Amino acid sequence: MAIFNLTINGKSKQVDVDPNTPMLWVLRDHLDLVGTKFGCGIAQCGACTIHLDGTAVRSCSLPVSSAEGAEITTIEGLSENGDHPLQEAWIEHDVPQCGYCQAGQIMTAAALLNDNPKPSDEEIENALNGNICRCGTYLRIKAAVKTAAQKL
Repeated sequence: MAIFNLTINGKSKQVDVDPNTPMLWVLRDHLDLVGTKFGCGIAQCGACTIHLDGTAVRSCSLPVSSAEGAEITTIEGLSENGDHPLQEAWIEHDVPQCGYCQAGQIMTAAALLNDNPKPSDEEIENALNGNICRCGTYLRIKAAVKTAAQKL
């Protein structure tokens, strides 16, 4: 066990965990930030996507020891009131079905829009390619990203 000082959603947090503990479990089990979901555990589905210094990363395969000193943002930190343009566009386009993948989808899309505020359809598809939606709402996800891009 070791003590890690983390900056999560703009707040300082301290956890005492094994250095190899995935950030997903630090967030969910130790800090009660449960918006980040477990999907596959092998960084293939995208449900666990968070931002590490603004870059979308899979938290299920990111050891806490690699996150110390970085700015970590979870879905809870994207906006305080759920009023980020992506979150509003998600509702406008009726994207959520089961909702399980949505936090990861939104976090990946937010990183895309931070890097590329006016992405093409192909750029949106490429950025979100690794995020699996079992409900198949891909067309609505793309439409929501385009709407959010216009609002930003």
